[in-house]
Amino acid sequence: MSDYVKALRQQLGTMPLILVGSTVIVLNDEKQILLQLRSDIKMWGLPGGAMEPGESLEDTARRELFEETGLHTSQLRFVTMLSGQQDYYQYPNGDEVYGVTAVFLAEQIDGQLATVDGESLQLAYFSLDALPSNTVKKAIDSINTYLLKENITDRMKGRDLVEPF
Repeated sequence: MSDYVKALRQQLGTMPLILVGSTVIVLNDEKQILLQLRSDIKMWGLPGGAMEPGESLEDTARRELFEETGLHTSQLRFVTMLSGQQDYYQYPNGDEVYGVTAVFLAEQIDGQLATVDGESLQLAYFSLDALPSNTVKKAIDSINTYLLKENITDRMKGRDLVEPF
């Protein structure tokens, strides 16, 4: 949790916050998708997080990608914006958030996979038709939107979308 969000939480407690942020879809050469096993909820998700004051959505995506995976990208492509009920989450400690999240595809990646900031317990690439059963809904929504926009169906063995869990 950023210092900014911590300061808000000290003032507002667990009440719903509207947070702006970014998440990043990373594909390897085999077209597998990078997921992180999150330390806070013990579920798989995409790298990403909340915007810091003064950042752009792209800055946020690049910073979060590095902090959570050790990877850098110089080129991001906008995929979609998530908001409303599809981007609501209640954390185990009771904190509630409604996100406004920009989803980006990282088109060029540099660096070595590493858990830099402690937010990732594990990093792994998964086939689109074999995502872990404990993948967060927001990640599934982001991946499905990317697949629809790219019209990627041949990699999914006849399924139109990744099955939500």
